Amino acid sequence: MPEFEFKKGMKVEISIEEEGFRGAWFSGTIINPPAKNTQKVLIEYDALLADNGSKPLREKVDFVQIRPIPPRENHRLFKLDEDVDAYYNDGWWEGVITQIVVNDDDDDCKYCVYFRPTREQCEFNVCDLRLHREWDGAKWVPPLEEDARATEVKINGKEENPLSKGNRVEVCSDEDGFEGAWFAASIIEVPRKDKFLIEYHDLMTDDNTQLMREEVDAFHIRPCPPKVEVVKFNQYDEVDALYNDGWWVGIVLKVLGRSKYKVFFKATNEEMEFKHEKLRLHQDWINGKWVVASEALNL
Repeated sequence: MPEFEFKKGMKVEISIEEEGFRGAWFSGTIINPPAKNTQKVLIEYDALLADNGSKPLREKVDFVQIRPIPPRENHRLFKLDEDVDAYYNDGWWEGVITQIVVNDDDDDCKYCVYFRPTREQCEFNVCDLRLHREWDGAKWVPPLEEDARATEVKINGKEENPLSKGNRVEVCSDEDGFEGAWFAASIIEVPRKDKFLIEYHDLMTDDNTQLMREEVDAFHIRPCPPKVEVVKFNQYDEVDALYNDGWWVGIVLKVLGRSKYKVFFKATNEEMEFKHEKLRLHQDWINGKWVVASEALNL
């Protein structure tokens, strides 16, 4: 048995041993944990479909073929010859950075990735890449960037400002219809103290030709919250729900079947259904650190 316990409803990644799929990892959900004295787990893929194409593919896989979902760093630039995973054809494929393609119009860049098994090279945006890591049954190797930074902070006695140029952040708005929601963005410039020029990841300009940029103050910006693995949300849990390109605060009103939940939004007095992967545990950024609702009451 593996050191890490895989539970029902948990998001995982699965490797496939068939020709043409070896070396790639595909996201899915554990439907049934293994019975006693077995090494098989029933999983359902997020993107791969059954033969008739009408529903997600389900199959039993061995323990050695599954691992937790690797957390993603908030922001990362890659180097030449660095091993990465590239998202392609619904899966993550291991490759190596062979070229960095700089865009003169802005600070963004693309990366050429070479895949050794197929001897192919493709170009990717940074959002479709992640540092290649191996799961040893209990931890990720090499360690996560956040873990390495925590060690560095302990040694040097100082922390890096998370609201620096290039960092991924979340931004809220006071406009009607958007109150209380947080939208993913990146800091483009810090023109002056407590002011930030940001570019949204999903919100477009009125003419729908480019990503929207605007200047915001410190009260409307925060770092991206750390990912908290939740196997199953419970009734009355405070959550953020991904809807219309933003994260909206709500309460789990009812736990439905098939990893779905009914969420109530107090701000609009509305109820909506969400799949598990569209929810995250609600956290607040208070005094420079992340706290969950129960902890916030004690501050």
